[in-house]
Amino acid sequence: MAEYHVENFGCRASRADGEVIGAELRQRGLTPARDATQADVVVANTCSVTAQADRTARAFLRRVRRQNPKARIVVTGCYAQRAPQELAALPGVHAVIGNSHKALVPDIAAQFVPLTALLVDDTFAHSELSMPRAAMWAETGQTRPNLKVQDGCGNRCSFCIIPVTRGHSRSLSLDATLRHVRDFAAGGGVELVLSGINLGRWGRDLAPQKTLDELVSTILRETSLPRLRLSSIEPMDWTPELLALFASQPRLARHAHLPLQSGSDTILRAMHRRYRPWHYAEKLQLIRHYLPDAAIGADVMVGFPGETEELFEESYSFIKAQPFTYLHLFPFSARPGTPAWYLAQRSPVPACAVADRMQRLRELIAEKNRSFREGFIGRTLPAVTLRSQRVAVSDNFLEIALDCAVAPNQNVCVRVTGLTETGVTGRVEDAFR
Repeated sequence: MAEYHVENFGCRASRADGEVIGAELRQRGLTPARDATQADVVVANTCSVTAQADRTARAFLRRVRRQNPKARIVVTGCYAQRAPQELAALPGVHAVIGNSHKALVPDIAAQFVPLTALLVDDTFAHSELSMPRAAMWAETGQTRPNLKVQDGCGNRCSFCIIPVTRGHSRSLSLDATLRHVRDFAAGGGVELVLSGINLGRWGRDLAPQKTLDELVSTILRETSLPRLRLSSIEPMDWTPELLALFASQPRLARHAHLPLQSGSDTILRAMHRRYRPWHYAEKLQLIRHYLPDAAIGADVMVGFPGETEELFEESYSFIKAQPFTYLHLFPFSARPGTPAWYLAQRSPVPACAVADRMQRLRELIAEKNRSFREGFIGRTLPAVTLRSQRVAVSDNFLEIALDCAVAPNQNVCVRVTGLTETGVTGRVEDAFR
């Protein structure tokens, strides 16, 4: 029986796509390989948000070619959409299928006949993967999987290539979403993560229009899902209705992630972001008011063209003043075809300055994160156990090293007893569905 391996790069939405591709390949009779070196077919589900993401994908493809030369390699994802010819020129690549044709990946990957395919266009008419009705998550034993309910983005931030690689915003219907959530819960799933490229825009393209808070409230009202977690939501999409749900619904994980990018108003304007620092701070104050124990995270970009030391200090001071518990830090990476690509030719930030600023922010958020974790010592938190039977994740996004082994995918109550380097230790007090 043929074996497959799906290698996922990038965001939660990309990983959700990869999970569906794997499920579709299993339905076609393939079985999961131990790793890419053992697979008959390898699907590389790429990211292209930075130049480093491109390099990582190319290195993986070359390694597969070297270690498993007989494997059929199919490349899809954002890099495949952005630069298909570049990937097709790599030795051993069987097919390059952009996000525009992602729905065809399982069929092409399962074809064990000589074929060279290059499928990319800008219509995204064949982009939507159809998630199998079967309990696909139960087949892999996965805990805390992603359900992608939205794809694409129309924000046009000056640094971002995603509108090119993912297309316009598109929503999974309410009925389809409920069907998948019910399947997951019926299969014994405990925590599901709703994801999207621009999750807060869910429902705006449906007829009649719907909103994210409607989706969340309907899931909680009409399914038995024990816990729902929301992935990244833009600051302007944290509506009063959504905040009210978080404040009143214990089945919603106490976790908020709001992309920031910069705390400098000048840089935010150059990025074409649709909020100002004071707008962002107001949202965080409301979240912390309603959810005093929530994890609050952000994406922060360092070294955007024109970011002087003064402007960085402005951003640093803003971040220091906010109730963040973690940050996703990354350096600016010029993407060809974006407005920021041209800005980078005129006013680049020296690499040494970027490295220094990244380190300063790492040290700042490490202090904030440790203080946040220390506040839970002696308290009991709800959590879900992971595949590693001595690790769980709390509803407010703390990684907990357990004092005993517990089967994966279990709801547990854990009393926090101490700190690890990046998480906490805990004693299991109860386990329940």
